[in-house]
Amino acid sequence: MATETISTLIFTGPLEWADRGACHGQTRLFFAPPGERPEARAVREAQARAVCHACPALGECREWAREHREYGFWGGESEEERAAAGYRVDMPVGRVARYPRGNGEPVRPRESRIA
Repeated sequence: MATETISTLIFTGPLEWADRGACHGQTRLFFAPPGERPEARAVREAQARAVCHACPALGECREWAREHREYGFWGGESEEERAAAGYRVDMPVGRVARYPRGNGEPVRPRESRIA
């Protein structure tokens, strides 16, 4: 299995689609800086979404993020949007993970406690 380095992040596996990504060199749009405020996050993610929607690798990027439970903004989706689609990260940023691991498969959304 090949290892490829993008910026300071290391990924394993085939990432041929990443070379076609419209996001090259724009890491700051796709990963939150420490202490980012909600208003700044909304602006950053809107900019990232615009880049993603014009990207020829959108679908492959989204599938990669879902399959590998990535953090950040990938394939036009935030972590929260992937979670809503049933693809949760192993440990949400800033808190202990409350969701079971899905062995690479989507996990069912938690049932509402409100009756």
